[in-house]
Amino acid sequence: MKTEQKDNYIILRDEKEDVNDFADFLTRIHDKFKDQNLVIDIQKYGNLTLEELLQFLKLSIIHRKGKRSFVLVNDTINIDAVPEEIHVVPTLQEAEDLIGLEEIERDLGF
Repeated sequence: MKTEQKDNYIILRDEKEDVNDFADFLTRIHDKFKDQNLVIDIQKYGNLTLEELLQFLKLSIIHRKGKRSFVLVNDTINIDAVPEEIHVVPTLQEAEDLIGLEEIERDLGF
């Protein structure tokens, strides 16, 4: 796994070729990143199925309960089919923007 630290979040990228294994791996090591806003860059997988994307659902719920952002980046998934418990955006810039908005909401007590 590759990590890239930004000002208020960290980007995590898989170095292997299996999105299900990556989701399982992130779930196992979640404690290492639980206090940071996370951007999970899964653009390299191209056309993901909704089933593959839902492998991140449990992790997203757990992470967001800790008052931290959890954003997946993939530009091929149909956003309308994605449950609202998972934030999926098409670009890294939109992930950064979403985290900024969520930080503001948390600061305001939402």
